[in-house]
Amino acid sequence: MKSERSKLPVILILVILLSTGVTACTKKDKPKPEEPGPGNSVKSWVTTGDRAQLLAAGREISFISSVPAGQAVLRIDTAITYQEVEGYGAALTGSSAWLINRKLTPQTRQALLNELFDPEAGIGISYLRLTMGASDFSLSDFTYNDLPAGQTDFGLNNFSLSQDRDDVIPVMKEILQISPDLSILGSPWSPPAWMKTNGKLAGGKLKTDCYPVYAEYFVRYIRAMAEEGITIDAVTIQNEPLHFTANYPCMQMQAGEQLQFIKNNLGPVFAAEGISTRIITYDHNWDRPDYPITILDDPDARQYVAGSAFHAYAGDVSAMGTVHQAHPDKALYFTEISGGAWATDFAGNLMWNMRNIFIGTARNWSKNALLWNLALDENYGPQNNGCNNCRGVITINSVTGEITRNEEYYAIAHFSKFVRPGARRISGNLPQSAGDAGVVAFQNADGSKVLIAANYSGDAVGFAVEQGPRIFTVNLPATSVTSFVWK
Repeated sequence: MKSERSKLPVILILVILLSTGVTACTKKDKPKPEEPGPGNSVKSWVTTGDRAQLLAAGREISFISSVPAGQAVLRIDTAITYQEVEGYGAALTGSSAWLINRKLTPQTRQALLNELFDPEAGIGISYLRLTMGASDFSLSDFTYNDLPAGQTDFGLNNFSLSQDRDDVIPVMKEILQISPDLSILGSPWSPPAWMKTNGKLAGGKLKTDCYPVYAEYFVRYIRAMAEEGITIDAVTIQNEPLHFTANYPCMQMQAGEQLQFIKNNLGPVFAAEGISTRIITYDHNWDRPDYPITILDDPDARQYVAGSAFHAYAGDVSAMGTVHQAHPDKALYFTEISGGAWATDFAGNLMWNMRNIFIGTARNWSKNALLWNLALDENYGPQNNGCNNCRGVITINSVTGEITRNEEYYAIAHFSKFVRPGARRISGNLPQSAGDAGVVAFQNADGSKVLIAANYSGDAVGFAVEQGPRIFTVNLPATSVTSFVWK
């Protein structure tokens, strides 16, 4: 016999649904406007190209009742949302970890890590990339299963994180004490030499009979790091798979080869062994969006792939938008770019990073933005046969321990401190009449709104911001970036 509840009138059911917050949404539905609370205002932080202000707290901006006549208006709509943010940061390379671990006193190291990773006391870096084995910024060449020439180890009996235990793992443990929810990406520069066609860490390809053991190598890495208390949230298959002629660890892996490795080896092994670490494809420059699209077009491979990663040494940021258009259900990540001695103008570098790497990638669907070395020394090192003039996010003097915060530090900070993991990019477009400026807006999980605006021009730029009933005006100094935050 049916319960009498099944006979409730339809109108009563609707009342129950409404009382529990369950509603049927239509295109006409709009969220109730948020009323500005008493004393509520907009906080701001600014960095200027002339360095007069470096992440300096600006004046609090009061809300006004209407847009001033004739002023350009930036309209922000929290009801229109895009990608969810995972974080902002850089790479803790072997060189970076060595400098932080060996060249700073324990007190200075702790203070620096608090500054870098605590969002309240510092800039709140929330995402790090680790190299799986050596890169061009390590103390030496190595992988986690190195053997004398001619030997093999298909059982991975000699797998060991021993060299990461020198500096990377100790520094990571200190960082996780400060930021336990930090996201971590692992990227290999090369498999062990015995798995490769040329028997070397530099160049060559992955032997076809080593596809299965290399998939297991990833599993071993993820589990070994987990035993150290370090969760690897995602991995890329190969750093810069189309750059394979360097003198440091590298390997050629064409799109078809990476597709086969994911489809037939890495994906099935992760699934069979219960590995939740996400697989991210490509990890190379903007100029080849066809590479990740080729893999994502394959129905068997794409089921294992979370998204695609890009670098910025060639091509244009719009390539990320191209991949999103082709596969809107797959995530996008930005994983590497470095500043260096080839570009020493603070203002120019800050604006380039805003236009391309931070505002640019966010507006092209990236869930993160990572720069290259978190720290390098006064000689752009330690180097491992790679870039000899790359600049770290910070510079640590290897003799004195003095720390210099470079333009990359401020570029990251304007996002990492204010746009927290779990934030959503929201609609916000600046009319051309406002001048040569770029903007991107977010809403954090706590409801706070963040607008990051860069003025690329040499003249001050002003406009009004309208978000629901809230209206405020901003004036951006010449060649500057400002982060605005309000509830």
